[in-house]
Amino acid sequence: MRARYAKIRGWLVSLVSTSLIMGLGTSPLVKAQQNIVPGNAMTVRSDIQEANSKTGVITARGNVQVFYPARKMQATSAQAQYFSRERRLVMTGNVYVLQEGNSIRAETMTYLVDEGRFIATPQTSQQVESIYLVKDNETSPQPAASPTPAPIPSPSLPAAPIINPQ
Repeated sequence: MRARYAKIRGWLVSLVSTSLIMGLGTSPLVKAQQNIVPGNAMTVRSDIQEANSKTGVITARGNVQVFYPARKMQATSAQAQYFSRERRLVMTGNVYVLQEGNSIRAETMTYLVDEGRFIATPQTSQQVESIYLVKDNETSPQPAASPTPAPIPSPSLPAAPIINPQ
């Protein structure tokens, strides 16, 4: 009987979490049928989820996966908290975000949904790592070649050779 109760409770917590993330408020079953645009849903998967209807905070812990198709975003972390009133997602613990081929890796990352902005902070004595896809603009003239700057030594990466385009 307890196992069945735990399973039902887990299902209800997931339902409440999903409804709060989607901005449905406190009556998910009624409002879920009203004007929900499927592409605007943010899906959160994790080992454990808790939702507080008084504060509007949803906490997900353990193997957190976030999918937000409206912004073409996917993320993983150890923990995530969604503050529905501020529309703010805070992910902590080995955070990795992938959005339209660009990626960012940090210890803590805050995503401001309305601004579409990320704020990333690293572990102590580490750095945030971002990889951005940069498209060449074929219609504009190419700038004149400038001297190649000296490589910055990195303790974790071997120094890259200097290549002079001539």
